[in-house]
Amino acid sequence: MFEHLKEQPKDKILALMQAYKDDPRDTKIDLGVGVYKNPQGVTPIMRAVKEAERRWWDEETTKAYTGLAGDPAFTDAMINLVLGNSVARDQFSAVATPGGTGAVRQAFELVRMANPEARVFVSDPTWPNHLSILKYLGMETIMYRYFDNASGGVNFGGMMEDLGQVRKGDVVLLHGCCHNPTGANLNMVEFKAVIDLMNEKGAIPMIDIAYQGFGDGLDEDAAATRAVAAGCPETLIAASCSKNFGIYRERTGLLMAVAQDKSMQAIAQGNLAYLNRQNYSFPPDHGARLVGIVLNDDDLRADWKAELEEVRKGMLSLRTQLADELQKLSGSDRFGFLAQHRGMFSRLGASPDQVEKLRADHGIYMVGDSRLNIAGLNKDTVPVLAKAVVEVGI
Repeated sequence: MFEHLKEQPKDKILALMQAYKDDPRDTKIDLGVGVYKNPQGVTPIMRAVKEAERRWWDEETTKAYTGLAGDPAFTDAMINLVLGNSVARDQFSAVATPGGTGAVRQAFELVRMANPEARVFVSDPTWPNHLSILKYLGMETIMYRYFDNASGGVNFGGMMEDLGQVRKGDVVLLHGCCHNPTGANLNMVEFKAVIDLMNEKGAIPMIDIAYQGFGDGLDEDAAATRAVAAGCPETLIAASCSKNFGIYRERTGLLMAVAQDKSMQAIAQGNLAYLNRQNYSFPPDHGARLVGIVLNDDDLRADWKAELEEVRKGMLSLRTQLADELQKLSGSDRFGFLAQHRGMFSRLGASPDQVEKLRADHGIYMVGDSRLNIAGLNKDTVPVLAKAVVEVGI
């Protein structure tokens, strides 16, 4: 049997991780891997999460399965965090998943099960795993213009023109905030125009919200997702706890299905639970349990929000410092977009050859499309990066 298997393409980010690890230079800088790091280069366990673990250590009495949908305390707390009061509780269904990736995968599975002919419209560019999963599932994928390389902003006109091709039943994949890999986001006026277009065409929005709290604040980052959920007949939402709770390895996510027709809630919930059963039976519980403890305790929630705000403001400060440093060294404001972007990522606008030159000559690692992880910097390495960018001629 095994002789019939084909060698799969190497994951570029994992290959970049290995190359960085093998580089002996002590001056090397890792801007490739999409993981938050503090100024000391550590991905810390958040204070509230650590305290929740201590409490759960004392309280946990069994390792028996949870339900197919996961722990209700986690589910309800996450729904409140992402959607607030934008939709009524009897309008949505939800299941816990192994990370945001699991939520994305289950959402695509649900789409395929409901409508095998549905096409999925995806931003150009997007998180590479979106495309990889869609390809594996054999779902037709259509890219819509999104990022304008010249300005470093959103090509909204091109986006709307391309989305004009959607048909009834198609799915439009949107990033809720902190667009990965570009950091360029739609404003609320633009989101409203997208909502109107999807409703006019009969398309279904699917939102991937993986960085809530990393951009402009928890509620601000959820505003677009809430507007879509409240304004469209049906919405799918894949949420991740990896970044804003710092629990990457615990694989904690949630898939939500929102329907304005409340009679659809029970059948949607049943199908979400069915998909969980087919793919992994019961979702992992440890990370979800910690998130539920944090969000349902006033003191822990307040401490978590305070630490998350420190993280957010730290990244904004690094963005401003980098844009200022590049303006000073280059004599140009062409990198001003870096201060306007939000989240962990931005696209620098370098060619693959320039990205390779940054790695070879300066030990600076980033993805080949010049996506850099702002959280991989600190105030001391920002000038190093800026100097290398100018020397390479970006």
